Amino acid sequence: MKPKANFTRDVCVIGGGGHVGLPLALTFADAGLKTVIYDINREVVEKIRKGVMPFAEEGAEELLAKGLKSGLLEAESGPQRLSECRNIVMVVGTPVDEHLNPQFTAIHKSIDLCTEYLRDGQVLILRSTVFPGISKLIQSHLNSKGLQIDVAFCPERVAQGYSIREFHELPQIISAFNPEALARVRELFGKISKQFVEMPVMEAELCKLMTNAWRYIQFATVNQFFMIATEQGLDFDKILHGCRYNYPRMAGMPGPGFAAGPCLVKDTMQLAAFSHNTFVLGHAAMLINEGLPAHLIMLARRKRNLAGLTVGILGMAFKGESDDPRDSLSYKLKKLLMLDCGKVLCSDPYVRDATLVPQAQVLAESDLIFIGTPHKPYRQLKIPADRLVDVWDCVQATPSGAIPSSNSETRTAKTNS
Repeated sequence: MKPKANFTRDVCVIGGGGHVGLPLALTFADAGLKTVIYDINREVVEKIRKGVMPFAEEGAEELLAKGLKSGLLEAESGPQRLSECRNIVMVVGTPVDEHLNPQFTAIHKSIDLCTEYLRDGQVLILRSTVFPGISKLIQSHLNSKGLQIDVAFCPERVAQGYSIREFHELPQIISAFNPEALARVRELFGKISKQFVEMPVMEAELCKLMTNAWRYIQFATVNQFFMIATEQGLDFDKILHGCRYNYPRMAGMPGPGFAAGPCLVKDTMQLAAFSHNTFVLGHAAMLINEGLPAHLIMLARRKRNLAGLTVGILGMAFKGESDDPRDSLSYKLKKLLMLDCGKVLCSDPYVRDATLVPQAQVLAESDLIFIGTPHKPYRQLKIPADRLVDVWDCVQATPSGAIPSSNSETRTAKTNS
């Protein structure tokens, strides 16, 4: 029988420098756990060590400073510390390829890079969305290497940008292949959450996919309604108001807008693949949501002949108040506009992208302006209606004329974040 490892640290988060892993690591450290961040991105690791957040996250800067000062938080670009950690949380998911089929190699590669430093008695917790059955494959993969490590699946369900707050507010789904591992997982997450939903592993895997697919289908439904109404030249905002005003059965109906980001479409397509491509609702939702940029350009052509125009896009992040541009449909909108227009100018107050220009330049030089992301600063803008395409109803449209830079009024933007 192998001797038990002497674990001097409570938890390591693999992929701990990203949008999912870092807020979790900060929350663990804030709860008093000795926490190691392991991320192969050396630049991100150096930022974390210096107390600099690599992205925007509510409440994160304070927790980062606190964790570093207390010594409870460490950041490494190599896997050596893994052997000292009782629990390992892996934030590596199942991506989809260019044909929207799941790829199963990413997690295996990550584990193989770490195998030398894994120890018997650890619990490996898969945190990112995975294709149903992957957790079982990983358990078999570890067993085949002679490692006595329990695999658990505990999906994250928080909203990016508000993760730290929601860790404490939302129930935590937990699953494992045996009662002992489940108890270990409950103990770990019990440091940051008081509500648990326990279920078998594959049910938990499917639960996470269905949660994201449901949101994606909801957004697609209202986006289809928007397309139907605006195709006929009707005011969809009035229709939406009539649907929702003091009518509780429609209170949860979202507004139209870009449904994008690194999770929703990917997870919907994974569910489609799991169903042997019989998930027609998921495929239809993808066609609708991905087709919205082209529909907005069609509406723009009713206002102006786009040929030779300078067109602006305000907002390039995938959702409001985010600095994350991954899979943002604003970039798809930009590509489509470049086929029709003379010049496309893009701006975002949060996204770091060398191709972006200042907001003032977009407002001053653009003949037509699209609102790509409903960031709060845009609610103060006034833009002439004949020069504005705003699916979010984020900006106040004014009668035709010059474009003022801002005013003191604010509006409530509908958002699909």
